Order: sequence, then C-alpha cells, then structure tokens
Amino acid sequence: MQCFFDPHSVAIIGASRDPSRGGHRILKNVKAGFRGAIYPVNPQCAEIDGLQCYASVRDIPEHVDLAIVYVPGRLVPAVVRECAERGVGGVIIESAGFAETGTEGKARQEELKRIATGTGIRLWGPNCMGLVDAHKRHVFSFVMETIWEDGLLAGDVSLVVQSGFLAAGFVIDLMSHGGVGIAKACSIGNKVDVNECDVLEWLLDDPQTKTIGLYLESISDGRRFMELCRRTRKPIVVLKGGKSARGAEAAMSHTASLAGHGGVLAGALAQVGVVEAHDFYQMMDLCRTLARYPQPPRSGRRRVAIVTGSGGAGIASADFADELGLELAELSADTRAALSRLYPPWMPVANPVDLFPAMDANGPDVYRKAFEIVCAAPEVDAVLYHFFGLREQSDWFAAMGDTIRSTGKVVIGWLIGRREILEGVRKRALEEGIPVFRELYRATECMAAVLEQRHVGDPRDLNEPLEQDVSAKLQSLLSPGVLDEHRSKAILAAAQIPVVQERIAASADEAAAVATEFGFPVVMKGLVPGTVHKTEHGLVRLGIGSAAEAARQFQSLSEAMSGAGSVLVQRQLKAELELIVGLIRDPQFGPSVMLGLGGVMAEVFHDSVFAVAPLSHAEALRMIARLGAQQLLDGFRGAPAVDRDALAQILVHIGNLGCACPSLREIDINPLLVSSGAPTAVDATVIVD
Repeated sequence: MQCFFDPHSVAIIGASRDPSRGGHRILKNVKAGFRGAIYPVNPQCAEIDGLQCYASVRDIPEHVDLAIVYVPGRLVPAVVRECAERGVGGVIIESAGFAETGTEGKARQEELKRIATGTGIRLWGPNCMGLVDAHKRHVFSFVMETIWEDGLLAGDVSLVVQSGFLAAGFVIDLMSHGGVGIAKACSIGNKVDVNECDVLEWLLDDPQTKTIGLYLESISDGRRFMELCRRTRKPIVVLKGGKSARGAEAAMSHTASLAGHGGVLAGALAQVGVVEAHDFYQMMDLCRTLARYPQPPRSGRRRVAIVTGSGGAGIASADFADELGLELAELSADTRAALSRLYPPWMPVANPVDLFPAMDANGPDVYRKAFEIVCAAPEVDAVLYHFFGLREQSDWFAAMGDTIRSTGKVVIGWLIGRREILEGVRKRALEEGIPVFRELYRATECMAAVLEQRHVGDPRDLNEPLEQDVSAKLQSLLSPGVLDEHRSKAILAAAQIPVVQERIAASADEAAAVATEFGFPVVMKGLVPGTVHKTEHGLVRLGIGSAAEAARQFQSLSEAMSGAGSVLVQRQLKAELELIVGLIRDPQFGPSVMLGLGGVMAEVFHDSVFAVAPLSHAEALRMIARLGAQQLLDGFRGAPAVDRDALAQILVHIGNLGCACPSLREIDINPLLVSSGAPTAVDATVIVD
C-alpha cells in the first residue's frame, strides 16, 4: 500500500491539455503538491504544462511507483497490463465504465481482477475519486482545483468513501463551509482489488490519523474488518449505504427476516466498538469529536452537567441527554454551594445550571466562573456548554482551554447567536480543542458517542469449540432441507442448549401415557415435513389437561395431517417471557447470532440484536444488554429476572454450533421460553444446505 500513500514518482495516464477534462485536473493537482517525479502519459502530446509527455508508460525511462489512470473504460485493462509489465507498484483507476454500468462493464472489471491476481500489481478503484493527503499535500484526484483555493486544511480525521464524485464534493464542502481539515480522503470506488480493509489497516498505523470515518455500500471481508476494528484504540465511525435491501423477504425463518434491514451489520459494528452514523455530516461531526476525545472518562460514567443561559435550552438539552442514554449529574453539596455564590438568594442551584438570573448579580463573567466550578466537580464527567454569541467573548477561551486540560473533562459546545460573532467563537473554540455545533441535538449526540465509547481490545475469552463427539453426533442429525421441530431440538440439545421435555407418540394410547408421565398440562403438535409455521396450519394444541384429552388430540392432529406427519407431546412450561434466538449465515460476516423478543412480539416490535460468531460469554452479555426490552429481562411487574448468564451461554453455544457445522444455514428458536428465569427452547427450526 506504500506505493499509494508514499510514492516517489507518479505517472498520469490520460493527462490532458484541455482544462475541462479530468486528466488535466489530475495533472494540475499532482503538480500543485507532489514533490516527486511526475510523468504525463498521452500519445497525442509531446508536452503538457511544461512536463515532457510520454506515449506509453513503457516509454518512461525511470521507475514509476504509482500510476493514475483516467482513460475511457474500454482502454483501461490494456493500460493496466502495460503498468504491470513495466513494474509499476500500484494503479489508481479513476475511470468509470465498469461493474456499475452493466454486463460489459462487469466483464471489464473481472479482467482487471485477473490481471491483479496474476501479476501482483495493486489496483485502487475503478470508478473512484482517488486519494487526497492533506498533510503531504498529495491530491491524486480529478477533484476541482478549488480544493487549493479553500486551503486544503490538514486535520486528524481520515475518510474512506466508496464513491467517486460524492467523495470529491464532500471533501470540498467540508473545507469551504466548515473549515474542517482532514488527514486523508480515500475514495475506493468498485474495489476490484484494494478494499476498505486494506486502507483501514494502513490508516490504523498512520500517525496523522486519529479517527477514521467510512462510507461503505458493501464490506468485502466482514471478519477481517471486525478484527482490524477490534485491535485498534482509534475511534472508527461507519455510515453504511444500502441497508434497506429487501433480499430477506422470502426468508423462511424469523431470524433471517429480521436480519434483512442491516441488523447483522449494526450488531457487528457494536460488537467491536464502532460507532454507526446515519448521514454524512453526522459521520464527520462524530469523527472530529472522537478525534478530540478518543477515550471515555476514566470514571466509566456518563454524568453530564449542562451550563446554559436559557431555561428552555437547558430543558431541551436534558431531554436530549435522557433520550441518548446520558445521566444528568447530581451536583454535590460542595458544587451547589460554590455555584450558589454566583446566584441571587432566591434562585436555587440545579442541573441544568441556568445562569441567566446570575448575570444581573455577577455580569457576563459568571459563565466562566460557573464553567470552572462545574468542571472541577468530581461528580461531573462531561459539560454541555451553551455559547450565546451576543457579544464578543473570545477572551474566555484561553481560560476555558486551561480548565479543560487541568480537569480532563469532556466539554462540547452549542453555538447560538449573531452570525458574525459566532464565526469568531467557533474558530477560538476549535483552537482550544472544544468541539462546537450549531445544532443542540448534534452536540448532545456527539457527547453521547464520546461517553459511550468501548474499546474491546485484542483476543476475546472465546469458549472452547464444540467437543469432537458432540460434533460427530450433530453431523449424524444433519440432512439437507428444513428439519422438523423434534429433530431441530435434538441438534440443539447436542450443542448443550436446554430444550423442553418432549417425545414423539406413535399412537393415541402412547400420547396419553407420555402426557401422564410429563404431568399436565401438556402441548401437542403435528409435525409435517417442510412445514415451519405449525400454528398457522392449526397443528398446535395447548393446555391439554388429561390423558383422555391427549388421546383425542392425537386423533385430531393425525386427521389434520392426513397421516403424513407425526405427533409430538411436550411438557407445557409456565412462561414469564418469550424470546427468539437464531443463527444465519451473512454474506459479509458469516455465521451470526440473533436475539430478540419472541412469539407474536417478534413480528410486532422488531426488537432484535445481532452479533458475529463465535461469541465469548462477555460479548454475549453485551449483546443481551443491547436489546431494547431491558425492563422485561429484569423482571417486569414482579416476574423473575431472566438468568442472563444462562441466556448468554445459549448465545455462545448457538454461535459455536454455526461455526462447527458449515452446512447449517439457519437456526430459529422461537420461542425460547423464560420460566422462573431459566430460558428453554420450546420450538425450533433448523435449515441445512
């Protein structure tokens, strides 16, 4: 990857004299900042912009580290072959006309892939903007030359964007509107060879990059991506495009259906401590805030103090903080006493700290004094500070910066007021390292991201894989197709997952005897090969309270199945809660475990979380904690709380099962009944390829 990020010589293949052409802009941008050898390539020209031009990369007399290609798509494979033969280390292909255009373009892209595989040359793109390094002033891109007019500000946030024109426009927008600097902007396009993992790995070791933001429409290697994220302490923010694909509509299990809307991706990102963004500016705001505060407070708490000059703004801030899971700090007696000296006698001290009444007694400097008191308070982890730009106040910032550095508190500001004053306030705040925002919700949102950071670190305490004899037993139970409930639960039991007591009955008399042995009430089900949703076919009978009733229901179920199935008798459990647990094979991340509300609630509330297998016990517990229905898990209205360790162990075993048996496509345990706090599988479907 060094040939892309630190080349000594660059060839521009498709360089042009025409200022309206991308090949001209690429040459001008490279010349403006790159200090190595530059070789324009165009058979129609002998010289471009004072540089000797070559008919082909073969004609360049010196070694070329990097070639930037901007020629019609149909010519690109031949050009890349020439580069490989010439010993060029890497090629950035900024031309379009590949997999994004249809059958012919896909064939062209496959040819590029074969060249890369066969020769070892690294290919970046095609259909991309290329690479911008603001620190080295390398602009290997067709981006408009206005990037130089706007200053090409060097910052500490690097971007990886799976787009061409969007990346170019976004970088210029950031610099020209917000004065936001970047370390590197990497547009990787169609990812024929170099993908987000290759670039991410480089950026993780880049000393100029403190935070990484990625816009991705696909992830080439989900597991490698997760391991890279897991190993770093640099904050990573991901905006994923295309999450609403409807490819799971025909899925047979609830688990697969619930995964169809980005569930696995969201779970994978949460599992490795990545922050998920939902729009471009939010992604950048989160990145620049996390670059300033790459570690959460040492306390591990999320206690926020709000310093404001408006009661209404304080109330709105408190609402936003609560919505985002932050805790409004309980001010200590010492802190309240110190603040009370700033207030008139009739004004009680509270959080939010509303300073408007105090201004009459102490003047505008009350803001600085209150800020110092709140930052010094040990019960406060972070301060949301409201800047009301009604007059010049830049003299406050040096003192604020000193206070922040001495106390180590997280401070984020909200700006409101006169435009001409706010621009100066914004610049001074940034100079002191205080992230500031024009939107109150965004300021609170970025504070939540800082306080909720979780660095998962290197290798997990993964449980041992399934025992060999258990795996052998599992293999004997697997056969292609949709397995019936009884056989599915036999597989679960072999994987150490608790299942309800049950038995197949071959006759009415046997059904009555089994029901009596289990104790009443019992459940009876008709099992028909290939039928997943038994309730919808009238094949589930609940609350059977006598041997005679069990015999009658056996006959009824047999008639309903026309003799084509079997009858299952189960002990009926008294349940406080129904959950659903499952496994799918995600195309990007592989075997992935799901947990959610079960029964009819699975379809109504869609409260579900995912994690990529295998799971450690600690990861499984964190997965449970991400479920929305925490009150139900903790025992709602006097019900026993769910045994979280037992539930976590089931999630671990489900993940191990998926990893041990590659032919398992889906597992759906619905419901997993919680009875007296203990989770037990009472219905299940296993689908085998």
